[in-house]
Amino acid sequence: MEWREQSCVSCDEAYLEAQRWIEAVTKKKFGNNDFRSALENGVLLCDLINKIKPGIIKRVNRLPTPIAGLDNLNVFLKACGKLGLKEAQLFHPGDLQDLSTRVTVKHQETNRRLKNVLITIYWLGRRAQCDRFYDGPYLNFKAFEGLLGTALYKVNFSQWVMSCLIRAHETKA
Repeated sequence: MEWREQSCVSCDEAYLEAQRWIEAVTKKKFGNNDFRSALENGVLLCDLINKIKPGIIKRVNRLPTPIAGLDNLNVFLKACGKLGLKEAQLFHPGDLQDLSTRVTVKHQETNRRLKNVLITIYWLGRRAQCDRFYDGPYLNFKAFEGLLGTALYKVNFSQWVMSCLIRAHETKA
């Protein structure tokens, strides 16, 4: 996909917007943590999806252990699937792993993994905005244009508008 080739600089807006949206929806701050660190235990992501679709995740594991974080990430990704996100739109739980202590991992790999997380947040934001029962803050999709690439963004935006219109029409019928 085109977004994989975008530079890290072009993702800055997407990082800031994703953080703003997650904090606005959950009413919880990232604090001093960077983007990856704030999301690595999966708690904020589980809280986010529970605000979008209340009760979709029954139990969030708040233990401060790596296995609890992995459990939360898997539960979050499964809930994304229940909302209609496709496997190709989901990051892998390992994408939020801290790779800073690994000598062989390049900075590019860390950026690639975080871009995968941003892509999932983008699709989740689009899905939330299409849900007629969701009345929370909206994600600014334009901020993801640098990540997705302008052409891909325009195609996706047009498809999204059509799917929302179709879904709204189907729920009225």
